[in-house]
Amino acid sequence: MKKLLLVYGLLVATFLAYIWYFVLREERPNGWNEGATGLTGGIEEKYVMVTFQSSLDYWRSSMKGFEDAAQQLNVSVEFRGATQYDPNEEITVLEKVIARKPAGIAVTAINTEALNPAIDKAVAAGIPVVLFDSGAPKSKAYAFLGTDNYDAGAQAAREMGRRLGGQGKVAVVTQPNQLNHQDRTRGFEETLRKEFPGMSIAAVADGKGDILVSAQATEKILDEHPDVDGFFATQANGGAGIAQALQDRGLEGRKTVIGFDTDKGTLDLVRSGEIDATLAQGTWNMGYWSLLSLFHLSHGIVTEGKQEGSHPIPPYMDTGITIVTRDNVDDYYAK
Repeated sequence: MKKLLLVYGLLVATFLAYIWYFVLREERPNGWNEGATGLTGGIEEKYVMVTFQSSLDYWRSSMKGFEDAAQQLNVSVEFRGATQYDPNEEITVLEKVIARKPAGIAVTAINTEALNPAIDKAVAAGIPVVLFDSGAPKSKAYAFLGTDNYDAGAQAAREMGRRLGGQGKVAVVTQPNQLNHQDRTRGFEETLRKEFPGMSIAAVADGKGDILVSAQATEKILDEHPDVDGFFATQANGGAGIAQALQDRGLEGRKTVIGFDTDKGTLDLVRSGEIDATLAQGTWNMGYWSLLSLFHLSHGIVTEGKQEGSHPIPPYMDTGITIVTRDNVDDYYAK
């Protein structure tokens, strides 16, 4: 009987230990297991991403990151954008989004100044706003998540310098009204000047983010500077336009072309050799961490940094850049 009681006693003790360790212990909040179930919102909680030229393939990866974060957080997302490269259209889209009072807005700014009043209006109304891909530094948005565009331009310059052996003339096809493109161009120009004294920039042209306009700009550069040895495009359509112009003149493969971004058209041109290299941005990171930042702001999760002049979330996040060539291009196609 004593042995039987001892066995029962051990079973009861084991059961109680199990209950404490795996149930009561997990339910008791402390510094290690508090919030162990993770961040969770409600499906009625809606966050909106606002873009321009909304049909561009370029935005798909950022949208996927935004959606992936939404699934993790159990919230809803929506995508709105200007159809054209038009600041006024994007402002109109953003104003309509603000009027619906979402839980937060991620915006890519077509212009460094034009969207500031609308962004500031949203923040004043208590709607968190973060910027991604292209910033508006004088706005009251809480953060910018995107490429270190100056460094991206510098990396493009080094790739160009390496391919041309540090000698020759090059040209840039860009979008001069956007801050991110301004920084890429400046990084390219200044790095060439400092690190490759045997190289010079023959021309900088506005491709307006359009393949046809970029091709026309390239044709004009070739007419005025037939001895140009290479081209750098600060945007995907710019690279495609350059490749088209060179093909039309029978010059494909005879001029070095450094493109930007990893839409399928650009990757196809890298694979075929019409673009020598392109720069891949961390676009999924932009979308994913934009939503995480907005969620933290909307829920007031970060309590530190609420005093005047401080930052409740990191004000800048570099989402990364890599160089894509024919050797690794297959890794960048959408799976």
